[in-house]
Amino acid sequence: MSVTYVGSGPYCYANSLAMILGGEAPPPAVIEVLTGSPYGMQLIGGRLPLFDPFGWDPEIGLDAAIGLLGWECERADGGTAEEALDRLRRACQDGPVLAGPLELGLLTYQPGSGQAVGADHYVVVLEAGDDTVLVHDPQGHPYATLPAGDFAQAWRGELIPYLRRPFRMRHRFTRSARVSQEEALRRSLPAGVAWLAGRADVEVPPGTLGQAEAAERTAALVEEGLDPDVRALWQAFAVRVGARRLNDLAACLSSLGLDAGASVAAEQARVVGGLQGPLVSGDDPALAAGLRRLAPTYERLRDVLASRVGTS
Repeated sequence: MSVTYVGSGPYCYANSLAMILGGEAPPPAVIEVLTGSPYGMQLIGGRLPLFDPFGWDPEIGLDAAIGLLGWECERADGGTAEEALDRLRRACQDGPVLAGPLELGLLTYQPGSGQAVGADHYVVVLEAGDDTVLVHDPQGHPYATLPAGDFAQAWRGELIPYLRRPFRMRHRFTRSARVSQEEALRRSLPAGVAWLAGRADVEVPPGTLGQAEAAERTAALVEEGLDPDVRALWQAFAVRVGARRLNDLAACLSSLGLDAGASVAAEQARVVGGLQGPLVSGDDPALAAGLRRLAPTYERLRDVLASRVGTS
């Protein structure tokens, strides 16, 4: 039996979009599934394993979720820090702004901040004045403030690999169509199948692997001696967000009556969540074995969903 997870977790862009859309937003769990993030695993550049699809990133995912839900927004980025802050001040006059990706390590109200580590993050900007910025940070900090210059430094996101231009923001959200939660999820299924199959229209660093290949090669990296930085990232972020995404996918597929797909996603969630204990305790044989159990499940999920998408 799969039980829906309720609790804390690093769902920054899904939570931020839910705040922006307010009472018309579906639960963050649904938003997360609509981004496409649960449909795969990737080993970026042959070194960094993450539990999201080959070639996927949060910017791709946010645009997908916004469109599937029947919303449109304005996007802006680039320029100098001063120009970006001026844009932000003007945008906030019309309502809250979804800002990101930002560098989590440079948000000065976060405990232990002060160093850029390449950790991407999204927040909702409520007010931007001459000297300070007021945000709702979904990582546990409502109404947090920081100096405008510090916000701009974090917003620049210099170490975030998928950010092509700094100071990305989305604002002026308007509805273009009324789309139910169920309909949005159904419309997202072809994209989910495409992610699982391995999209050829996305740019990835050389050596990047996806799905089963990513899981198998990551298991080998564990046996060879996992990079300490990767181990730290997995302990703090990657495993728990990966397991939650898959658990939410299972719940969403079940809500659509896609019980076979839900069963595979629930199995994946258990396997990924089960990596956390061995990861922290240093039981690398168990960690590698779990990754190898995970590897064939991506093709199984693709087959199950492709059969339903093809007949819908």
